[in-house]
Amino acid sequence: MSKAREVLLNPIFNDNPIALQILGICSALAVTTNLYPTLLMCLALTSVLCLSNLFVSIIRNHIPTNVRMIVQITLIASLVVLVDEVLKAYDYETSKTIGVFVALIVTNCIVMGRAEAYAMQNGPWLSFLDGLGNGLGYSLILIIVATIRELFGSGTLFGYEILILTQNGGWYLGNNYMVLSSSSFILIGLFIWLLRSWKVEQIEEPEFQVARNNLETKEAGTRV
Repeated sequence: MSKAREVLLNPIFNDNPIALQILGICSALAVTTNLYPTLLMCLALTSVLCLSNLFVSIIRNHIPTNVRMIVQITLIASLVVLVDEVLKAYDYETSKTIGVFVALIVTNCIVMGRAEAYAMQNGPWLSFLDGLGNGLGYSLILIIVATIRELFGSGTLFGYEILILTQNGGWYLGNNYMVLSSSSFILIGLFIWLLRSWKVEQIEEPEFQVARNNLETKEAGTRV
């Protein structure tokens, strides 16, 4: 149970795919203008992550090493098509907005990375939990970014007016910068800064220090 809990919860804060690994940020820039399509995108990616990890883990011992990436991509692409068709069936209007980004899940580094790095090495249950944990970690960042962008950019949440805009007779003047994709960079950067201020062990060592340590290690080995 402790192992399963660690696999599930570790990607949320300790090894977040966006905040720590800087993966899968394309959709964070594109779909987070509004909270509703963001939730659908999070659900789509998390579903593909969980199922792809599960199925790759189940068949991992039967995949020839030299074609494993092709098999993984084929499996992920099939799941993406399935998720996209379900989205079109139940919410066609939103699917037209985020459909292109759902299709890009096939090449999402988080999905491919977890299938290769974890599902190929572990059993189905832990692989499923790993996919779920990474999906939740991804979703956490997108939901925070989308909430801030929609609230301060449009004054709404899920399309319902929270901050009454001046053009509607209210007091709030919408921040147009929040509507632009570049605002996501700022918000994600602030989240990374806050997370690493809390978990200082996640701060990378400066490159010049890494190079100096490597040089010192090499010189010490030469002297020995």
